[in-house]
Amino acid sequence: MKKTFALVLMVSSLCAWSAPPANFEARVEAVRKAAEVPGMAIAIVENGKVTLARGFGVRKLGSPEKVDGDTIFMTGSTGKAMTTAALATLVDAGKLRWDDRVSDLIPGFQMYDPWVTREMTLRDLLVHRSGLGLGAGDLLVIPRGTLSRAEVVKRLRFIKPATSFRSGYAYDNVLYIVAGHVIDLVSGQPYEDYVREHVFKPAGMLHSTSDEAHRFANANRASPHGRTGGLVRGVGPLKLLDEHDNLAPASTPAGLLAISANDMARWLQIQLAKGKLPEGGRLFREESSAEMWAPQTIEPIGPALPGLEDMTPGFQQYALGWEIRDYGGKKIIWHSGGVFGFVTVVVLIPEKNVGFAITQNSEDGQARFGLMYELLDHYLGLPKKDWPTRITNVRKARIDAAVKAVSEAAAAPVQSKPTLPLEKYAGRYVDAWYGAIAIDSAAQGLRVNFTNTPNMGGRLEHWQYDTFVARFDDPNIEPAYVTFAIGAEGKVERITMKPVSPIADFSFDYQDLLFTPAQ
Repeated sequence: MKKTFALVLMVSSLCAWSAPPANFEARVEAVRKAAEVPGMAIAIVENGKVTLARGFGVRKLGSPEKVDGDTIFMTGSTGKAMTTAALATLVDAGKLRWDDRVSDLIPGFQMYDPWVTREMTLRDLLVHRSGLGLGAGDLLVIPRGTLSRAEVVKRLRFIKPATSFRSGYAYDNVLYIVAGHVIDLVSGQPYEDYVREHVFKPAGMLHSTSDEAHRFANANRASPHGRTGGLVRGVGPLKLLDEHDNLAPASTPAGLLAISANDMARWLQIQLAKGKLPEGGRLFREESSAEMWAPQTIEPIGPALPGLEDMTPGFQQYALGWEIRDYGGKKIIWHSGGVFGFVTVVVLIPEKNVGFAITQNSEDGQARFGLMYELLDHYLGLPKKDWPTRITNVRKARIDAAVKAVSEAAAAPVQSKPTLPLEKYAGRYVDAWYGAIAIDSAAQGLRVNFTNTPNMGGRLEHWQYDTFVARFDDPNIEPAYVTFAIGAEGKVERITMKPVSPIADFSFDYQDLLFTPAQ
């Protein structure tokens, strides 16, 4: 009798959480509208079944076309898990091992340190423990870029590490580009083709795209939106952004895949089934699934944010393209993603056999994360909380503090003049890993042009001493302080940079640049 009662309790408990929250779709609409998000797409999978896969809102601000279950959204770094899955198919085929040395896979591969060059493995490429600083090398591909993956790999040797190898965690994109190049070489196909044919097609993800040609050929795609009109990003009215700002083909393995809600539901089913396809067969072996979810690198946990204390995990680690953490006493496997004008989150709760994904075509993240935590609370049986409002309040405080800091800095430069006549600052300068910039002098003043990044140019406004502020023509690009160091001979010896905004995205890694006059 006790066993029967326990079984009834267990079944009742499962039934209580076997569907999305009551009135969830209305809740999504309310949150979306409150956050001024033009469009969203949400997929939910429970016990192997798709219980929700649909769109909300519109594909583009001011246009009538609705988001539906097949509308594709850029999904940012959540694509790192798909790059890992592509590698897993090659591991399963016996063409790779997770601990193969990268130098054996890519001829001429070289990191800054020869010992790291020798020891770096395929696994190391995927777990953010290389010793590179946060976002190091991102300016090679962000906001745009013309370099090939092979050229990005070649320039790695010039990026100085921030810490010793395997000693700590620092998120990077550039090593996922290297992982994509491994796929290029080992498969004999470009990464984009391999993912389309060996991941998307067998997975039944038939609307997803891995390259710009297929993406722009799909009329049912969401357009990017952001707030770029204020002192810092995130302030000002929401506006349509340039779709081409997310196109640096070399960086596709790090996060330039476009995926629909219906396709994301397929991906959630496969992940929860540990590689098994819904109709039978496998995308990758269960052993490879275990490797993907196995924690590798401990992530530091920062202080709890006021108002979000109960969101702070007790542990957080990075696996192969996934983050592992706890919430509500359960293990959560997840990853967030963002590119210009889009943000995404993908969440798996293995113990509950539940997964969900939320994508949106704007950068304001309170809707994405707010709904994420409301769904987590629902499936874990935790008390309801108004997460979108909580996150909105924290986000507003962060942006307000950044606006204040930028305003105060702009109001208090030292009243000074440049050391040299403006034309003396002009010239061509080279950084070892980025390449060249050109400083031009004209009647209107100085301009800077990042020669490896199409349309990344702007005026230099004098700020104080020999420091100028680069105001780029493209509002998507974060302004930067540009400081010229003058040598004893009265000539520019070097140029350093740093972002103006204290909350600039880490991919604007200006601080890692050191330009010297071209010889």
